[in-house]
Amino acid sequence: MDIKQLNNNYPGGINFLLTGVGGQGTILASNVLADLGMALGFDVKKAEIHGMSQRGGNVISYIRWGEHVYSPIITSGEADIILAFEKLEALRSIEQIRPDGMILINDYAIVPVTVSAGLSEYPDNENIQESIEKFTSNAYWVKGQDIAEEIGYPKASNVVLLGALTALLAIGPKDVLRVIATRIPQKYYSYNEKAFDAGYKSMLKKSD
Repeated sequence: MDIKQLNNNYPGGINFLLTGVGGQGTILASNVLADLGMALGFDVKKAEIHGMSQRGGNVISYIRWGEHVYSPIITSGEADIILAFEKLEALRSIEQIRPDGMILINDYAIVPVTVSAGLSEYPDNENIQESIEKFTSNAYWVKGQDIAEEIGYPKASNVVLLGALTALLAIGPKDVLRVIATRIPQKYYSYNEKAFDAGYKSMLKKSD
C-alpha cells in the first residue's frame, strides 16, 4: 500500500460521501472505510443521515480522513469521492462533489415510492450521466448488483463497489479485506471476498 502516493494525491486528506437506499449496506461500507482510514494512520470522523428508518429510505454517510479532522460533515462542493450504491442517489448527491472529484456509481435502480405511484419519473441513464458530467469528468459506473448476483450473494453489491474503489485508489486489496473481515460474520466472508475481488478486477479492466 503506497500511503505516500495517497497523501500526494489527497494532501488535505480525503472526504468520502457514501449514499444509497436502506438495506444496501451503506453503513457497513462506511464503517469499513472509517476503520481503514484509522488503520492507515489518519484521524477519522464519521457521521450518518437516515432519510427514513426502515428499508427503502435514503442513507448518507460522511467519512473524513486527515491529519486533524474536527468535524465529520462535508459541505457542498467538498466531497473528494462519492460512492453511490444506487444511481438516482448518485444524481441527488452530485452537487456535493468538488470540481475534480470522483464518483463511483452502482448501475442499479431502486424505484422510489413517488415513481411507483406515478407522481414522478425515474431518469434514464443518459440524463443521469449528463447531469453528473456537469460536475465532474471522473465518473465510474459499475454493475455492482449484477456482479453480486452472479457470485450468488445479491447483498454484496456494496462490497463490489468497495473493491472497485480500492483499485481506483491503488490501495492494497489485502489490507481492505482484513478490515472487511472484522465487520462481517465469518460465514459470509467468502461471498464478500468474491464480491470485493470481482469489483476490484472490473475496475482494473476499465483502467487498462
